[in-house]
Amino acid sequence: MRPTRLLTILIALAVLIAGLGAVRWALYADPRLLRDVSIRPARITPNADGREDVARITYTLTRNARVSISFVGSDGTRYDFRRDQLRSLNRPTAIGPAEPYEVLFSGVVNGFRRPDDRFPGEIIARVLPDGDYTWFITATDDAGVTETVSGTLQVRQADTTLPELLDFNVYPEVFTPNRDGIDDVTFINYYLTKQVDNVQVYVMGPEGEHYAIAETERQTPPGGPGRHEYEYDGGIKLGGQPLPDGTYTVVAEAQDRVGQRVRVTKQLTIRDGGIPRADIIATRPDGTSVQWSATSVVIGQTISFTLVVENYGSVPIRTSGPPPGTCYDSDQNFNTFGYNEEAGAWRVGIDFDTSPRNYPFRWAVGTQGQDLIQIGKFWYLPPGKRAMVTGCIRIVDMPPRNPLQFWAGLIHEGVEIPELNNFVDPHWLDIQAP
Repeated sequence: MRPTRLLTILIALAVLIAGLGAVRWALYADPRLLRDVSIRPARITPNADGREDVARITYTLTRNARVSISFVGSDGTRYDFRRDQLRSLNRPTAIGPAEPYEVLFSGVVNGFRRPDDRFPGEIIARVLPDGDYTWFITATDDAGVTETVSGTLQVRQADTTLPELLDFNVYPEVFTPNRDGIDDVTFINYYLTKQVDNVQVYVMGPEGEHYAIAETERQTPPGGPGRHEYEYDGGIKLGGQPLPDGTYTVVAEAQDRVGQRVRVTKQLTIRDGGIPRADIIATRPDGTSVQWSATSVVIGQTISFTLVVENYGSVPIRTSGPPPGTCYDSDQNFNTFGYNEEAGAWRVGIDFDTSPRNYPFRWAVGTQGQDLIQIGKFWYLPPGKRAMVTGCIRIVDMPPRNPLQFWAGLIHEGVEIPELNNFVDPHWLDIQAP
C-alpha cells in the first residue's frame, strides 16, 4: 500500500472518530436534566368550543426523574397539574437520542376550592379561572438533582361552572336484598346542575372495585341538568348474589365537557342479603311430597293435605297467612280471609283444573312462634329450617269437570313460582252429589 493512501485512510478514520465523539457528546454529555421545554400556545380558552381549548406541554428528560407541572396565579396561588410523577428516560433505541414527553393541557388541574364554593362534595379536577399564570416544570432525578423551567400562560373565557351533584341521597341507607319485598331496593338520586359528558354511579367494594348502577329512565335525559334516579338491588332481580353483608360506599361522579370532575358519596349497609331458596320436599315413603286425605268426596265434605317446606337457602324467607290448618270453601280464595297477594312473600298453594286463577287456596309456610320467627313486623322461616303445612278445602258445589285434579305449589309472590315447586304431586278427586 502506498504511504499516501495509508495516510488518507488514517485521516478519514480520525475524522470519523472525532465526529462520532461529537455526536455522542451532543447526545449524552449535556448535563441538563430538562431540555426542550415548552407550553404552546401561550394562550388558551378552555370552554370546550373547539377553538384554542388546549395547549401542548412538551419536555425532554436526559435521565429518569420525578416530574411536577404547576401553574401559579398572579395572586401567588399554586395549582398542580402533575405532582412528583415518575417518568423514565424516553429513548426508543439504545444509542438514539431521548424523545420528548408530550401531554395536552385543557386548563384543568387537580381539584381546588374557592372561597365562594357551596358544593359539599369532592372536587377532583377543575379548570383554571381566567388570569395570567406562570408555569413551572420541575424534574428531580434519582440523585436528588432538581431542575426547573418556567414560562407564562394566559387563560381566557374559561368555563368554570362546576357540574355539581346536589341533594345526593341514598334511601334506605340500610337495605336487605333478599327478595322478601321489604327494603329489597335502595334508591339513589341527585340533582345535576349542568350538562355533562359522563356520570357514573357505583358501589365501591371492599377492595376498591366498582359495581356500576344503571340509571332509571326518567324525563330528564342522561347527563342532562335536572333530577336523576337510580335503583340498586344488589343484582338479585337478575339472579345474582348480592355483595356480602357490610357497609359500603355509594359514589356518584360527574365530568363535564371541559374535564372538570366532582364526586359525592354516601354510606350504604347491606343486611341479610342473599338469594332465597325453598322447596316442597319429598318426605313420604313412596317418594312423593304431598299427602292427600281422600280420592273421593261428597259435596259438603273436605279434602285435606299435608306437606313439608324446607328453606335450604342462606336467608330467611318471609311468609304471610292464612296460617296452616285453615280450611277454605271451594268457592273462596285467599282474599276471603283478608290476605292479599304480597310481593316477596312465600306461601303454599293448592290449585285445581277449573280454577279461574292460579293457586286460589294459600297458606303460610309455617306456624308463628313454632316454625316461624318474627323480624320487625313480619314472619320468616329461618335458613335450614323445615315446617309442616296442612290445610283443607270443603267442596261446596259440583265442578264443571269431574273428577277434578288438584296439585300443590310453593309460590314466591310477585317473583316466581319455581318450576320444581309448581304442579307438585297432582291428585285426582272424584266428587259425588249427596
